[in-house]
Amino acid sequence: MSSIHPSSAGPLRLMTVHAHPDDESSKGAATTARYVAEGHEVMVVTCTGGEAGSILNPAMNRPEVLENMAEIRRAEMARAAEILGVEHRWLGFVDSGLPEGDPKPPLPEGCFAVQPLDVATERLVRVVREFRPHVLVTYDENGGYPHPDHIRCHEISVAAFEAAGDPDRFPDSGAPWQPLKLYYSHGFSKKRMELFHEALLARGMESPYEEWLKNWPADRRDPSERVTTRVECADWFETRDKALLAHETQIDPGSRWFFVPLEIQREIWPTEDYELVRSVVDAPVPEDDLFAGIRAPVAVRPAV
Repeated sequence: MSSIHPSSAGPLRLMTVHAHPDDESSKGAATTARYVAEGHEVMVVTCTGGEAGSILNPAMNRPEVLENMAEIRRAEMARAAEILGVEHRWLGFVDSGLPEGDPKPPLPEGCFAVQPLDVATERLVRVVREFRPHVLVTYDENGGYPHPDHIRCHEISVAAFEAAGDPDRFPDSGAPWQPLKLYYSHGFSKKRMELFHEALLARGMESPYEEWLKNWPADRRDPSERVTTRVECADWFETRDKALLAHETQIDPGSRWFFVPLEIQREIWPTEDYELVRSVVDAPVPEDDLFAGIRAPVAVRPAV
């Protein structure tokens, strides 16, 4: 028997779950800014404080910055959230860092990536039940790229989507709430790089993508082939870039993030792209809206 999901007729709510501060600005930021501008409520959840992040902007590579990395990254995140217009919540776990070497060293004790799955999931479920999002967005099973925190972020987001509406799971963590749709964001696309590469060369400009395209493994699937949902958000690319630049320790203003002029981006690839992986509402794909099937009161199918 179908039912009407509570509050589906009012302002809708979107939650995006990220591993570190700055991920919310490099992955789907124009989408969140668009939905805020349309009057919807958006919450960004950041799993860790980014304490183990390297300083990637030479202008910020100073001893006093290194000594206060955790505090500075919190301040950067607050500025980015203000620029995007989103609510923000820290889950409070410690950055696992990106182990390097062969063999790789063990992850630090107590860091996010080694937390028991239920411990980390419960903390996210508590926030989901408080904010009550209609849509949840996270990374795919590869984490977007294989950082241990990104992979753990994927795991707890999928687990929280399944658990938040179940009154028998984490009964002391708030009243049950079932998000209606779960998406993976897909920002890294070979096809997108090819189109930008060709557009830059056609205009007599230097392209930063030649080496990347040359080294793309022949057996690696392009994530863009998984995309079901393309959200038009070119009008908010400038807002996205301002939010990115708020993360001064992580984002070099002269880096690849800003190499392709906005007018070319708007012409060639005016969307941010997602894969619908769970839905308890009727939402035929392809879509152009994360809230497709939810913008009016809709019949809800029982979760499978």
